[in-house]
Parts: sequence; structure tokens; C-alpha cells
Amino acid sequence: MPDPQFVMTGDGLRLATYLWGGVDADEPTVLAVHGFGSSARDNWVNTGWIRDLQAAGFRVLAVDQRGHGASEKPHDAAGYLMTTLVADLLTVLDTYLLDSVRYVGYSLGARVGWELAVTYPHHVDRAVLGGIPDGRPLRRLDVAQARAFIEEGTPVEDATTQRYVGLAQRVAGNDLRALVAIAEGMTVDGGDPDPATPPLQPVLFATGSEDPILEQSRQLAGYAPRGEFFEIEGRNHVNGPGARSFREAGVSFLQRED
Repeated sequence: MPDPQFVMTGDGLRLATYLWGGVDADEPTVLAVHGFGSSARDNWVNTGWIRDLQAAGFRVLAVDQRGHGASEKPHDAAGYLMTTLVADLLTVLDTYLLDSVRYVGYSLGARVGWELAVTYPHHVDRAVLGGIPDGRPLRRLDVAQARAFIEEGTPVEDATTQRYVGLAQRVAGNDLRALVAIAEGMTVDGGDPDPATPPLQPVLFATGSEDPILEQSRQLAGYAPRGEFFEIEGRNHVNGPGARSFREAGVSFLQRED
């Protein structure tokens, strides 16, 4: 894992970025963006994605999204609107002088990737979007119960909220207050992908066979004119990124030029 290189966002936060490959390298670049409660290390390094992308001839640029990893973690929900998360990625691309990239995102990272590809299509050549559309991901979270747990230690009774709190606690260094703020921000501005305006680039959608959003993801692939779908056999939303079959399908798709 390289040391983070920090990029300053438009609203003054430091985002941690990680580059595998030289700054002036000729290889095509893959931008890797993790999911909610995760990080670049958790989603992409520990699962073997970075290794396999490099072996396939790619330079890789990964980002800890705001509220995650080594990036700054504001506690105000207004700092986590979808438009802000997309703007963060534009800032990263500008900082690294990248006109366009190939994109891989999971869960929240996939949802942000959809929006980036639709709104700024010239920046995304092709994309792998895993675990989408669970990327207003946290609308089912009971914010009041989560806050009571954080501030007073009150046990969480809602099963969905228990699952998200457990997911957040899984990764060392996570800030639960920041992650709850993300949930609130996504409720304000971060709805489900709009099937009426899908990405026009080649996109591989991938979701685990044990993930409750499987059929929604499959439908999204059908809306995208150049969409394809890959079912990650035997995986759920949490362990989907670590599947070898997903890595192989994703890397192969990113290598294609069609």
C-alpha cells in the first residue's frame, strides 16, 4: 500500500488517494472507488483487485471517499451530497491531469460512478459497477437509533440499522458519526440510479447471487445500451468484492476496447 497523496476538495477537505504506477506512465488508468464503510485498502488492496489490475497492464488510482479511510470525515450531512461525491472525483482527475479513465466502483462507489459516467461521460471510457443500485444505500437506516448507539450506547433494535452499524465497525478507523452523516446526505441527494438516463459507455454490472438487490442490478444492466451483467455466484453484498470470479470478469471487461 503506497503512502496516501492528499488532494484538496473544493470545500477544503483532504482526500486520500493512492497511485500504483508512475505519474507519467503510459498505461491506461483505472480509477477505483470503494463502497460505504470501506476504503481503498479494504475494497481493492485486500481483495486482490490492485494486484490483478496491475498484472493486466493498468495503472491504478484509488480514492478514499470523504468520510472513509485516511480522508477527512466531516460530521455534517450537507457534506455528503451525491453532487459533492462526484465533484470530489473530478477534483482527483484534475489533480492527476487525467482526461479520462476506466472505472471500477462497488456499492456507494458504483452509485457515484454511475453519476460520474452519466454527467461527465467524457471522463469515463468504460466502467465496472458492482453492488448497484444499493447506493442510496442508507435510506433504510434508522438515523435516530444509530445516533443513540453512538452517543449513549443504546442498543440498536432495528435489524437493518444493526447491519449497517456492524458493517461500519468492521473496518478499523471508521468514524460512525461520519458514516451516519453519509446516510443522511444520501437521503437528501443520492437517490437510486435513474434508468431513463443510463450510462452510454460500456458498463459491466455485477452483483452477488445472495445479494437482495440482485434483480434490481440485472434490470439496470438492461437499461444501459451497452450494459452487461455478471452474477457473482455465492456472494452477498459484503463479500462480493473479494470473489475471484468478479475480479477476473471485471479486469477482462476493463481490458476490452469495444
